[in-house]
Amino acid sequence: MTSQNYELTGQSLIAGKAVTGTGGTTTGWNPSTNEVLEPSYSLLRPEELAEATRAAKEAFDSLRALHPDEHSEFLNQIAANIEGAGDAIVERAMVETGLSETRLRGELARTTNQLRLFARVVREGNHHGARIDPAMPKRAPQPRLDIRQRTIPLGPVGVFGASNFPLAFSTAGGDTASALAAGCPVVFKAHNAHPGTGELVGQAITAAVRESGLHPGVFSLVYGPGSSIGQALVADPAIMAVGFTGSRAAGTSLMRTASERPVPIPVYAEMSSINPVFLMAGALAGEVSELAEAYVTSVTGSSGQLCTQPGLVFVPRGDRGDLFVRTVADSIQNKAGQTMLTVPMCESWRQGVEELSKQQGIEIVGRGSEGDAQNAPAPAVFQAPAASFRKNSALHEEIFGAASLIVRYENIDELLELSHILEGQLTATLHLTEYDHQAAQRLLPLLEQRAGRILVNSWPTGVEVNHTMVHGGPFPATSDSRTTSVGSLAIERFLRPVAYQNFPQELLPRPLHDDNPWNLNRLIDGVVTTVER
Repeated sequence: MTSQNYELTGQSLIAGKAVTGTGGTTTGWNPSTNEVLEPSYSLLRPEELAEATRAAKEAFDSLRALHPDEHSEFLNQIAANIEGAGDAIVERAMVETGLSETRLRGELARTTNQLRLFARVVREGNHHGARIDPAMPKRAPQPRLDIRQRTIPLGPVGVFGASNFPLAFSTAGGDTASALAAGCPVVFKAHNAHPGTGELVGQAITAAVRESGLHPGVFSLVYGPGSSIGQALVADPAIMAVGFTGSRAAGTSLMRTASERPVPIPVYAEMSSINPVFLMAGALAGEVSELAEAYVTSVTGSSGQLCTQPGLVFVPRGDRGDLFVRTVADSIQNKAGQTMLTVPMCESWRQGVEELSKQQGIEIVGRGSEGDAQNAPAPAVFQAPAASFRKNSALHEEIFGAASLIVRYENIDELLELSHILEGQLTATLHLTEYDHQAAQRLLPLLEQRAGRILVNSWPTGVEVNHTMVHGGPFPATSDSRTTSVGSLAIERFLRPVAYQNFPQELLPRPLHDDNPWNLNRLIDGVVTTVER
């Protein structure tokens, strides 16, 4: 691995060039100390953003036409460049986010691993969806024409960085990696909470574009307020899709902008989820202390700033449920607060906890202690009866951070009733034994309608990046429940099918040629044909 040295400039990176914006400035902050971080970052005006979207449009045709070997190597080069600058990236991310080195080292590895996953996807080529129904001129009563199908990329994609994952869901994160793998240039809107981290990773991508001999418009990194530059990015006619991770308010605002364009475009937004956990009676007959400790660990990890944090747990009424709650109380009291990512995020958490504590029927189960650093509030767990949860929609709202609500239920019939009023979720988790299987079979069909991932006897924090993962779910968890933002299936968000009827060979795209020059697996006359690699 070659070490890379990138210097912070405080500028946007537009089609390979550092650009100073004229729309004001912003700076990063160290949330552990509330100290300002240098350099300051210049912000773009919408007319300056247009340079990036124009370049992305110009780069589209050459990127989508890349041979799979070249395309795959480009993604691998991004991963190598990020690893080469890994020490500097992690060092900057630590001071901009308050996250630990261990957490950020793991996130850096996840970022490069998912880039390499998509490099393999590109080389294997299954995402082209190549299908061939050969002509049948002698078929009666009518001949069949030659019809072939493949998927093509949508066009340039606008991607928004997430605050809680400065690497894996940010500049070179899953949305960027899957869009580039699909053949879509990316204009990335940096998150202002970690501008330096974003620039370092952006420089690694820009270098990979140059080193791979690609059009410089394949990638741009832009800085600016979400209310102006973010909205302008979604409204720009060159942008054909959007990837977003953030709040429900911001996500729905982008969705409105996209739907009001003369030509509407899809917005793939991952927004809010409270990730309900269902403790069944059989699970509580076992070792309660281990179950309670695992729950508290899942709630408080990374200061609860994970989109899959279990913000809601259904616990049976009765002695074993009472024991679980008491054990949770003992455990949470031993937890100290961890630094949250930003001052506004910490203030929002405190307001959310205060509002929840005022709701009728709510009682505190336990609170930890404030952390030593700034913006490190004490984690909290609350409890409410089923009747309060049924009547009060405020108990269903996400509090982003280390807070969770335990709801006590009487039996499986009441649990089914409570589940019916849940919003869409990223995850739903069941803790059970064989004793609970019959009850779980009644609950599962409903959970399939509510969540994108259903877990048994584990905890939802932690998302594997592979071919089977679904990180999505019905609204408001995401804007489109048919997709995932994690795993190889994420590439399909930025593709659409095209059929080619009665084409001469020389006009067909390469994935559909009879001699299969790209060595793709294809569906021919309904039969899967595979190639050896």
